[in-house]
This record gives sequence, structure tokens and C-alpha cells, in this order.
Amino acid sequence: MRWTRSLIPTLRQVPAEAVVPSHQLMLRAGLIQQVAAGSYTYLPLGAAVLRKVMQIVREEMNRADAVEVFMPTLQPVEWWEQTGRREAYGDNLFVVKDRHGRHQAMGPTHEEVCTKLFDAYVSSYRQLPLNLYQIQTKFRDEFRPRFGVLRSREFQMKDAYSFHLTLDGPGGLSETYDKMYDAYCRVFARCGVPYVVVEAEAGPIGGNASHEFMIPSPTGEDTVLASDKGNYAANVEKCEIGSREISVIFSGNIAPGMPGAKYVEDSPPTGELAEVHTPNASSIDDLCKGWSTFAGGKLKPSHTLKTLVFKAEGDLTTEEQATAHKLRKEYGFENDGFVFYWVAVVRGDHELNEAKLRQFLTSFHGREMSLKSDNIGLSLMDESEAKSAGFPIGYVGPHIVNDLTTGVAARTYVVIDPDATHSGFWVTGANAASQHVMHFNWERDYQPKEQFHRTQVADIRNATEGDPSPKDDGGVLRESKGIEVGHIFKLGDKYSQSLKVTVLDENQQEVHPLMGCYGIGINRIIAGAIERDGGNDDGGVVWPMSIAPFHVVITPIKYEGRAAEVANELYEKLQAEGLDVLLDDRAERPGVKFKDADLIGIPLRLTVGDKGLANDEVEFKPRTEEKAEMVKLEAIIERTTAFVREAM
Repeated sequence: MRWTRSLIPTLRQVPAEAVVPSHQLMLRAGLIQQVAAGSYTYLPLGAAVLRKVMQIVREEMNRADAVEVFMPTLQPVEWWEQTGRREAYGDNLFVVKDRHGRHQAMGPTHEEVCTKLFDAYVSSYRQLPLNLYQIQTKFRDEFRPRFGVLRSREFQMKDAYSFHLTLDGPGGLSETYDKMYDAYCRVFARCGVPYVVVEAEAGPIGGNASHEFMIPSPTGEDTVLASDKGNYAANVEKCEIGSREISVIFSGNIAPGMPGAKYVEDSPPTGELAEVHTPNASSIDDLCKGWSTFAGGKLKPSHTLKTLVFKAEGDLTTEEQATAHKLRKEYGFENDGFVFYWVAVVRGDHELNEAKLRQFLTSFHGREMSLKSDNIGLSLMDESEAKSAGFPIGYVGPHIVNDLTTGVAARTYVVIDPDATHSGFWVTGANAASQHVMHFNWERDYQPKEQFHRTQVADIRNATEGDPSPKDDGGVLRESKGIEVGHIFKLGDKYSQSLKVTVLDENQQEVHPLMGCYGIGINRIIAGAIERDGGNDDGGVVWPMSIAPFHVVITPIKYEGRAAEVANELYEKLQAEGLDVLLDDRAERPGVKFKDADLIGIPLRLTVGDKGLANDEVEFKPRTEEKAEMVKLEAIIERTTAFVREAM
């Protein structure tokens, strides 16, 4: 490619709207042009990088026995309603209406479409396993697109969907999952980006096993916690916490599956329970900021109890109704459904983890009431809904359940994070608007009458820097940031069940196939390559050789005379060797050409000038080296070709 025949609009100034390096440099290096918020045109350099990443992904998917298809962007929204994902995605799902009044979803992923495709052509276990993939434009109606292509409204993604008769064994879901895991490792290694693999939550995709592939970067939006022992890593939504001290008064209420508890004796109350008038202080921040006015002195968030109120509700199956009839008096079931309230308590300086809470509640209701997890809807109650139910949001204290025989308390349960069970000076809601209490003491002030089993202690908060590793081996969790570039899931039969898809097994019985789902963000790999350590410097982008738009840029000091002849000859010979070459044939000053070459990040620059040609030499300058060297013309093709191929 000759520079004068391409479109490479480089910029000297940093665009005001760009705040992260990848966004700034993709605009400055002429890789992309913004069309609208979260929507970009890929210019020639950007399109070249896209193609190279896609080719690496395509090669590794084929190597992993996945088969390429191409599915439509528009999907019947009824399929999304059938799987429950329209509600799960909420406003992030683009929905359009055609001229006939039919609603269509613009797919952010293609689980429903691929499952329907499978249903149309596969009927027997003999056709399994099957793994279908595509590389396609996806859509997500981001409320606030930002960070360039890292969080955009349309993006390129590789998504794959596998189908299996069994979980384990030859042809099982686990076998393909492991194969795709290995393929992802090869993809990111070939793209030249560092990566870490972490345990993850499935989110609106669903599923019961999940791993994310992250590029470490201080500008990443995802928080990763890893043990300093090097044997555990997870994103913040999934990260478990190791053994923690729990007040001995809760020793009979520990949720199953928690790491070994370390019980400690409770200390005496720090004072008499006292109400404090706290107007306009429904948040922990406002409470602490106003404490000197409300009660005098200072209040740290770590001495407050944060309470959030959730509603668990659903319809009962016929079998569940029979069980519920026996438990109706104790648990407050409706005739054919249920509504329960959960007060989740964490320390004021910690953040509740809704994924952990949902997992705990699903386990609890299944264990205590035989409710199926698919039937339980969990939602954080908004202020008006909570008020009508009797919860003064912002001023709720766990002792709202002290009288479980009347009012809202009859349907209320409490789950407490271990760090919030200790004795000490606590401030919490007084269960009345604009009122808090101080000197709250669990043993003295929390007394749900004869229903203490409705209180549970469980890991329900986000892990933070310094927490113990869940391996319980003395490891400590350390926090870092990362950019998610890949995510794999074991979906199970979530989609095949909801879409009523079956195959015949060896006994000619209809069964719902198990599924896996595997996604790679093509655009995010490009941004991550720039955001990675060493991916940019003061001069501009520093591309890995394998995905650079060009391997070599030939820069004549002046594109005329013998310099032009030699530059043209190098250009033709290097292209014949299979290298991607950019010839800077512009009538620009050398300094401009050098700055542009560094800005767009080409890994190797060959500079052709009269001074070097006087000795039959060309300047050989790798992008990451400070100094150049002079190489004889007779050796430059071999030297350049070897350099590029070694770096691939």
C-alpha cells in the first residue's frame, strides 16, 4: 500500500472526547472515525487490524473443530421472551419494529438463533457434538458509550455455541469447553497480548461455569482479584473470600458451602441503644458526612451496617403447591405463588454482591422450601415499592424482624455477611424514616422471636484488596484492573429447555441437549493491544507484529531520484516475500514521516536516504528500539523478512 493511495488521517492533538489511550490513539492514528456515540467507521488501518485478528480467531476456531456459520442480526423478540432474556437484558437490548408492527431484537448474542438453527437440522445424538461459530456485528444499547471501542453500541464479536448429549466423557460439554479454553489461550498469545484467565459470573447469558480472559490494564473497567500465591483468580462479581471471623451467636446459622468459619465471642454492647435523628441521610455517605451534626464526633463507614431489601417472588408448580400448603402458615405462601423479603446486611464500607446473594437465596429456598431456582425472581426493591411493603428504605435495620408474627416481618428473612456479625460500635437504621440507632448489638438487640433459623450468615459481598484467598492457604487477594476480551460458559440446558429443543439419545428417548457458549470481542482485542503494558508510548501505538496493519513502513527521506528507485524496489521485493508493506511516498518533511510512522505503530521502519545510499545502506529501525542501525542493501530483504517472521 502506498500512503498517497490510502486514507490515513493522522492527528497531532488528543481529541477532547477521548480519555483512555486506546480511544485517543485509534483516533489520532487514523484507525477509526466516530459516526455517532458508540458507533465507528474503521478506516483502512483499523480495518486491516480487524481482519488480522479475525483471521487468527478463525484459524483457531477451525483448529478446535468449530464450524463457521453466519446468522442474521435481526432476531424474533419472541424467542428472547421465551428464554427470559428480554427482561434480563432490559434496556441494553436494541428492539426495532418493522412496517408490519413486528418487533425484532438486534442481537447482542445469538443463543436463541443458534439453538433454533440446531433444532431445525439435528435430531439424534449421533450428530453430536456440534460446535457452530460466527464472526459478526453485534448491538448493545449502551446508556453511556465510552472509552471508544471498549464500550460501544455496535461491535464485532466471535460467538460460538456447542451442543452435547452429556456433560462429561468423550463428546461431552466439558471436553469441548476445555478445547475452547485452550483455543482462546492460543488466540490471545498469537495476537501478542498478555492475558489472565479468571473465574467469572455468567450474567444475563446464564450457565453454571464460566471463565473470562482479561488483558491486564490500569484503564480496564473490570476488577480482578488474585491470590498472591498465584493459585486463584476471579473477577469481582465471582470472587469468593476465604475464612473470616464470625460471631459465635450465629454459629448455627452458617450457609452451606462457606469456607471454614472462625467463631469469636461477642463483646459487651458499647452503650445503650439510642435513636438518632438523621434527616436526609438515607445513604452511608450522607450518614457519615452528617454525623457530627446528628450526634457529634465522626463516624466511619466501617462502623455502619448497610441494609438492602430484596424481594424474592415467583409462581409455584403443582408439586411445589403441595409442599407449600404444609408450610403456608410458617412461611406465608400465597395460594399459587410466593413473595419473600430479604434484608441483606453488609458492613458500610463494603459492597453487596448481587450474584452471590442470588446464588445463596436460590440454594436456601431450594433447601428449605423445595423451590426450583428457575421459578425464583429476585429484585432490589425500589423506594416506593419498599415503602408500601413497610420498609423505610435507607433507614432499615436488621432488627425489623424482631417480631416475626406481624406485618412485613412475617415474610422477612435476614442474611448477614461475616464481617458484619462482629460486636463493636455499630450504627444502623432504626426502621423509621429519618432515624438511625447507635450502639446496636447483635446479641442484645437482634431477637427474632423463635424464628432464628430465618437468619443466615453467608459470603454476600464483593471481595476487596487484602481479603483472605478462598484457598485458605495463607494467600491474600490483590486487586488489579483488566479488559475482558473473551468469555466462555457452560450453559447446560437453559436454552434447549426454554425453547423446547430435544434430540434422541441412545435409548431413543427425547432429551434436552447441553450447550456451551464462547465469545471473543474482536474490537476489544485491538483496544487491549494498545492498552496493554508496552502497547503505546509517547510516540503513539506499538503494535504486536501479528496484528499490525503493516509489518514494515518504507520511508524515503525524499521520494525522488535513487531513493525513490530503491524504495520502490524494496517495496516490491518485501511484498513478494509475503510481508505487508506501507510505502510512505508523500512529499512531506522527514520529521513528519517519522512521527506518523511511530504514531500508527508499524513495528519496523526502513529509512531510505541519499546519505545511506552513498554506502549502499538502508536504516533499519524497529519501533521499540531507541537506535537504528545501517544494513547493506544486499542484506536488507533477508534481514527484514527474518525480523518480521521471528516476531510473528
